[in-house]
Amino acid sequence: MSGFVRELELRSGPSLRLLQRSGGVGCVVWDAALVLAKFLETGSFPLSRRAVLELGSGTGAVGIMAATLGADVTLTDLQELQELLAVNIDNNRHLVTGSVRAEVLKWGQDVSGFRPPPDYILMADCIYYEESLEPLLKTLRELTGPDTCVLCCYEQRTEGRNPEIERRYLELLQVDFELERVPLDQHDEQFRSEDIHILSIRRKTKNSPL
Repeated sequence: MSGFVRELELRSGPSLRLLQRSGGVGCVVWDAALVLAKFLETGSFPLSRRAVLELGSGTGAVGIMAATLGADVTLTDLQELQELLAVNIDNNRHLVTGSVRAEVLKWGQDVSGFRPPPDYILMADCIYYEESLEPLLKTLRELTGPDTCVLCCYEQRTEGRNPEIERRYLELLQVDFELERVPLDQHDEQFRSEDIHILSIRRKTKNSPL
């Protein structure tokens, strides 16, 4: 498979090698994915021996990083991304200290094959299509358990309808989930931007205020 290899240096020294190719938004390592991947390395959320599922994996950058930190990771995306994910898993398998595999998951469809709920769900730049909001939220509701932590990283975009889509996403999300913004000073020292936000998301408990 041809394309361009993006390298992401690990704190331990070596680099992830992530193939990018033309063909759509899922084929590129976006800045939000880099920010979330490097945030995982800070250790703020322990990943060793934890079950991790990434939604909208694209190139797999975030999930593969989690696997280098000892997590047991399932990367998920559409069928057309599976070949790219397989290449990137193979290119970085020597750095994995947990486990990593890729599976097809289309938002809004059956998730019974992905139970029990994982410890973590990872998402990077998954909220730029308005028509995908409801299917994404349905999938999140069905995948999360009471102890699941969702880490969602997104770039705040000002052009077109992006601000409205972001506002709608956060509004819908807060129906069933509690959100906490990770302060910028807790992001990786180099891979951070005031336009890129990380949210820690958990299901509301029954006695949570509306």
